[in-house]
Amino acid sequence: MRFLTPNWPDAPSNIGALSTLRGGGVSAGPYGDGRGGGGLNLGLHVGDAPGQVEHNRRLLLEVLPQPPLWLSQVHGTRVLDGAALAPGEVPPADASFSRAAGFVCAILSADCLPVLLCDARGSVVAAAHAGWRGLAAGVLGRTVAAMRSAGAGEILAWLGPAIGARQFEVGSDVLQAFRDGAPDEAARLEVAAAFAPIAARPGKYWADLYALARALLRRDGVERVAGGEFCTVSQPLLFYSYRRDGVTGRQASLIWRK
Repeated sequence: MRFLTPNWPDAPSNIGALSTLRGGGVSAGPYGDGRGGGGLNLGLHVGDAPGQVEHNRRLLLEVLPQPPLWLSQVHGTRVLDGAALAPGEVPPADASFSRAAGFVCAILSADCLPVLLCDARGSVVAAAHAGWRGLAAGVLGRTVAAMRSAGAGEILAWLGPAIGARQFEVGSDVLQAFRDGAPDEAARLEVAAAFAPIAARPGKYWADLYALARALLRRDGVERVAGGEFCTVSQPLLFYSYRRDGVTGRQASLIWRK
């Protein structure tokens, strides 16, 4: 199996969405499937042979309406309208949105959180790359705002495969970054609840990206959020993980209007 279909019961019927898995491609070595077979690495920037990555991307294209918009992800908050880009352009950004039928928004990840979004009418779709830096800086809020500017109604979200809540060790600087971005004391308490102190390591915390994303989406009026049940680190036969392996591939999460 190459693909994971989101368990997203609220998504309208005209929305297509999937996340790729580690296996089912042709990449070898650390980019393989973890069982000695070919991996479906989709990242051209991680040291894999470009020909193998392009082969994997052609396999992915078999289930997509058109080639996806690949971004040069920089852990920032830039959100792009897919309609404004030239074919084949790979711009630096961490989220994209589109109203056009068949346009595929895509995010690459290997521990960071991919977030797929659409509105309840199925008129606007978006995909955001939400590592802790992007989350703290507001990438989800900017994505939601861009969708609303494009005419989106009620927005729904699905949280794709990311590092789990008891695998992501961070320092107090990460907790402080989220506290600093909170608009009031209630919001500061909500984000602080996503950090569990590690008793044996003073100043260190387990950070829950899924809980942080849900809190930040609620802050922007997005209440209907699905997903968040995977862990890229502890499921090595399903997912690539940079935190676990260092040299590794990238899976993709993609969304489009049919």
